[in-house]
Amino acid sequence: MQTVQISLNSIDKVKNFVNAISKFDFDFDLVSGRYVIDAKSIMGIFSLDLSKPIDLNIHTEGSELESVMEVLKPYLIEQ
Repeated sequence: MQTVQISLNSIDKVKNFVNAISKFDFDFDLVSGRYVIDAKSIMGIFSLDLSKPIDLNIHTEGSELESVMEVLKPYLIEQ
């Protein structure tokens, strides 16, 4: 599992993010404080505080992870 910080501070970003990660067969979780939601759920995402960075847990390894990181570039927060 890999964890990265992302920013989803607009409705368009949320829609594009969900469309992008829904193409993958493995799980993604968004963690904000004590809440953990399915990152493929638009309704779930809108229940979070989107004004702050959110932790994204990616449940995969290896070459698939490289593909995911390429798709996530527009949402990543540099650390």
